[in-house]
Amino acid sequence: MTNRPPFDLKGLDHVVLRTGDVQRLVRFYCDVLGCTFERESPQFGLTQLRAGGSLVDILDVAGPVGRKGGPAPGKRGRNMDHLCLRIAPFDKGSIQTYLIKRGVIPGKVEARFGAEGRGPSIYLNDPDGNTVELKGPVTRQGKGRRTRARRR
Repeated sequence: MTNRPPFDLKGLDHVVLRTGDVQRLVRFYCDVLGCTFERESPQFGLTQLRAGGSLVDILDVAGPVGRKGGPAPGKRGRNMDHLCLRIAPFDKGSIQTYLIKRGVIPGKVEARFGAEGRGPSIYLNDPDGNTVELKGPVTRQGKGRRTRARRR
């Protein structure tokens, strides 16, 4: 018997954000972060946005599927810790200036570990309070041997 699953993970496919104001989040993810409209499924209350090779799904809490999850997330209750979008290039100053001009308060730029290794990243919040991490490319010091976490 093997401990490995019968498949290989290839990357983030999509993340689903529940909200009480779909258009506000669509404007933020498209106008501020550069996502593009992919499609809409009104029968589910779902709007899908393209983020490179992945999707950011915006689910209306008043829609048929969204109602099943209870009220919209807020400062006291969330259904996600954060989502991370891989970006390039990563120019700290221009990213911070860009976000501030759009009314977004950026966090501190720090080197953090991600799917490709250690590299610069910055945290910010979307209009619903969801945390978004913008992750840059791996830095020279961030390249190294990757290890697999052991399951307990």
